[in-house]
Amino acid sequence: MGNEIEGDQAFRRDDLLGRNPEMTFGGALSFLRRNYSRDLSEVDIAVTGIPFDMATSNRPGTRLGPRAIRAASVGLAELEAYPFGFDPFKYVKVIDYGDCFIDYGYPNQAPVQIEKHALEIINSGTMMLSMGGDHFVTYPLLKAHAKKHGPLSLIHFDAHCDTWDDDGQRLDHGSMFLRALREEIIDPDTSVQIGIRTHNSETYGFTILGAPWVHREGVPAVVDVIKEVVGERNAYLTFDIDCLDPAFAPGTGTPVAGGLSTAQALDTIRSLGDFNIVGMDVVEVAPSYDISEITAIAAATLLHDFICLQAEKKGATRQPFGYI
Repeated sequence: MGNEIEGDQAFRRDDLLGRNPEMTFGGALSFLRRNYSRDLSEVDIAVTGIPFDMATSNRPGTRLGPRAIRAASVGLAELEAYPFGFDPFKYVKVIDYGDCFIDYGYPNQAPVQIEKHALEIINSGTMMLSMGGDHFVTYPLLKAHAKKHGPLSLIHFDAHCDTWDDDGQRLDHGSMFLRALREEIIDPDTSVQIGIRTHNSETYGFTILGAPWVHREGVPAVVDVIKEVVGERNAYLTFDIDCLDPAFAPGTGTPVAGGLSTAQALDTIRSLGDFNIVGMDVVEVAPSYDISEITAIAAATLLHDFICLQAEKKGATRQPFGYI
C-alpha cells in the first residue's frame, strides 16, 4: 500500500492493513488512526469505547475516557512499535468500532446495552478491546465473553480488588468481580489480581500480588505467578489505570498512592504474549483530572502493546533497537 492517502485515513482508507501519513496534530481521531467501521467481516481486532461512568464511587468523568485515549494514541500510530520493532498493522486488521451507545437517562439499562454491543463483536470471531468507562463495564463485558468462551480466568491490574460485597443489583465499580464470581463467569482459583493496595478482609480465592510485592519482586516474578495460576486457560485481561501510581496516572477517579509505574505495567503486558487472552479492556481514565495527557497516553500504549502481541501471533518478529 502506497502513500496515496494523506490525512484523515480513519474514514478515507479502504484497506484494513498498513497505514498512511497523518498529522499528529490534526485529522480524524480514531484509535491509532485505524478505520472507523462496523463491518467485522475481515477484522481481527475491534477497538471500541464504553463511555459509562454511572457506577463510580468517587470522582466521575470516565465517560470521556475513550475520547481521550483516542487522542492520546496519535503518536503511537506514526513509527514502528517500540520495543517490538515492527508495524503491527502489517499483520493484524484492526478497526475502531466506535462507541457503545448508552442512554444516560436509563442507567440500569447500560449493562444490557454493553453486553449486547460486546456480543455483536465477539460472536463474529473478532477480538474485542474496550476503552472505559468506569470499571463496572468489565462485568457485562465478562458476561459476553463467557457466553462464547465459558468461565474465564481473570488477569486483573488494579489498586482495588473490586470484590466488596453488595446485593447483586448495584451499579458499582467496586463489587462487580464478586458478582461475576458468584455467577461463575470467572474462576477465582485461576485468576490473579496485580497491584492491589487497598484492604479487603476476604480474598475469595484470588491470587493477589500487592503493589509492594510487585515493587520488591519485579516484573519477571509477576509473570511467573500468572503462568502458574492462569496457565493455558482462557483469560480476560482488565487494566484499571489506577493500578498505576498517581504520579503516572493522575487522571482517574479513585487514585491510591504506592502503585506501579507505567514502565512496570508495560513490561508486564509485553510479557503476556503466550497466554490465551480472549479480550482486554483499559478502564477508569478520567481526563478532567489528567495532566498533559499522561494517563491517557499510558492507557493508549497498554492497548497498543497488546495489539503488538496479537501481531506476533500472526508472524511478526521483534527487532530490538538498542538495549531493552
